[in-house]
Amino acid sequence: MEPRAEPRKTPGPRKRREILDATLELLMEKGYEGLTIEGVAERSGVNKTTIYRWWPSKAAVLGAALVESPGLDIEMPDTGSLHDDLKALTDGLAALLTTPPASDIAVAALGAAANSPELAAAAKDFFADRLARELAIFERAAARGEIDATTDQMLIMDLLAGAVWLRVVFRGLPLDEDFTERAVSVVLKGVGRPGDSPARRPSQRGGRAAADR
Repeated sequence: MEPRAEPRKTPGPRKRREILDATLELLMEKGYEGLTIEGVAERSGVNKTTIYRWWPSKAAVLGAALVESPGLDIEMPDTGSLHDDLKALTDGLAALLTTPPASDIAVAALGAAANSPELAAAAKDFFADRLARELAIFERAAARGEIDATTDQMLIMDLLAGAVWLRVVFRGLPLDEDFTERAVSVVLKGVGRPGDSPARRPSQRGGRAAADR
């Protein structure tokens, strides 16, 4: 029997988990403006020089906390179809943005990133990490013949994530029971009358006459 591989260790200080947890707790309590390295150090029981040795700023330590937080994980589904995989993934995102405490963390951090280039750069790592996990969904869909090599995978995820984010955060509206199903269907099938294909739809300028030529 081959020896079991040692679990991969994340480099960092001995109290890395405590530091990252404290960062997210203070973010929820005080917002990004009120988050400080000194506060994280006090909450986690370490010296602030320990934090600065590994992270140059509060944006950097928050970026690491977002990527490594188990509470911000979304399970990657494998249902056997692209539609159902995206539906399950969008359901997970909707839960993330509507269920405390994860929703408090996500909204505070990603909302603050819009006004902080440094935090935006750190948040980019969060999205890159999640996108790398989502790629398997599209690879399986391509192998099944549901999509081809020209499919813009990032655009699909941006449309679905953006729909949930805009509805919940910017509009402040609850998600209907079938919201994620409708969002996935619109993204995969487009908008139009049943039976219409893009080539057959009349142009807005030419109307029906243009379609009949």
